[in-house]
Amino acid sequence: METNKIYNENCLDTMAKMPDCFVDLTVTSPPYDGLRTYNGYSFPFEDIAKELFRITKQGGIVVWVVGDATVKGSETGTSFKQALFFKEIGFNLHDTMIYEKSGVSPATGRYYPAFEYMFIFSKGKPKTFNPILDRKNRWRERWGKTRVRKNANGENGKPYESKIAPEFGMRRNIWQYTQGGGYGADDAIAYKHPAIFPEQLVIDHIISWSNEGELVYDPFMGSGTTAKMALLNNRKFVGSEISNEYCEIAEKRINEHL
Repeated sequence: METNKIYNENCLDTMAKMPDCFVDLTVTSPPYDGLRTYNGYSFPFEDIAKELFRITKQGGIVVWVVGDATVKGSETGTSFKQALFFKEIGFNLHDTMIYEKSGVSPATGRYYPAFEYMFIFSKGKPKTFNPILDRKNRWRERWGKTRVRKNANGENGKPYESKIAPEFGMRRNIWQYTQGGGYGADDAIAYKHPAIFPEQLVIDHIISWSNEGELVYDPFMGSGTTAKMALLNNRKFVGSEISNEYCEIAEKRINEHL
């Protein structure tokens, strides 16, 4: 099938065109729990999950960004139900990550919700992991100094030079991003979509779980952030978007990068 293209159709129709084990990485956020209208479209989750398993390469990854609505005072737990279903059909739940938002949602009688889950599903052992090293090593200044190790009898042994720790260590699995107008994306047209990914969130997952030249898929392409970030990071993409309005937004964002 043609790559570097957004298909204006149901994602099940797009995936039906794909052979088995076709996609290296999927990065997406589905229209979960009716928290956004998405032009009135919904999705048959279980059918989509099964197709994602079929088209994902062995060792490939699906990044599934979701949250839960609160209905009659209780969170739905839809995100957990989806995660368990992914496991039932053969995926490994490789990591449960947190997308911490800079802003919060209103709430009554509970703490303000300020995060979404980023489930990392792998088809077998992940074939690619390029860890992001941006956590400042706070103990670095204590390393690289002369130390003395005690002998078995309690006496001081021969002094030795300890290794110098790297300046930055691997990031942890709670990722914080500023979202909202002027922060989540650098092109204003993206905000015509009701719920855009922060561009940096998508970049970070693309870099972490894929290599240059590989194929990234988004079954709910929306405003086109996954496609744009794939191109900017030397990956190919395929996207599905059932809304013609959102397809037009996405194509305007990515055309200059094709």
